[in-house]
Amino acid sequence: MWSSERRTALCGLLALPAVALLPSCGFQMRQPARLSFASIALTGFAPRSAIADELRRELARQVRVADAPAGAEVVLQALEDQRERSVVASTAAAQVRELQLRLRFHFRATTPGGRELIPRAELMLARDLSYRETAALAKEHEEAELFREMQSDIVAQVLRRLAAVRV
Repeated sequence: MWSSERRTALCGLLALPAVALLPSCGFQMRQPARLSFASIALTGFAPRSAIADELRRELARQVRVADAPAGAEVVLQALEDQRERSVVASTAAAQVRELQLRLRFHFRATTPGGRELIPRAELMLARDLSYRETAALAKEHEEAELFREMQSDIVAQVLRRLAAVRV
């Protein structure tokens, strides 16, 4: 009979060829979108827009974020940045049981001279959230986390669209 130590060693030796083949399968983590321009200006955002802050952070990793449109190659204009919360289901006693959270972002990209690079586009994400009055504080935190995740998704989508822009 084989001891447990020998079985473990044998299993490890048999698994070694499978592990060695993993790098050659072509799997690769998603890389950040590569931008083909050197500077961008963000306009039309609300003074404390969370999407603008995250976009600024992500864009600054690759390009210079200019304060004024005149000093940039690309101008990203926010047309609408809206968070919505609506009741989807309630009980007969009018107690909320399910909410839908939506995040809408309308934008366009132009050159400082006005040439359109990305026409008016709308990104909209929605998430469902179950709700209980007895756990209102926890649900409030969950709602905030869902909005943060949706915001990150929208920023990633905007960056992918900007990566397709050729100035």
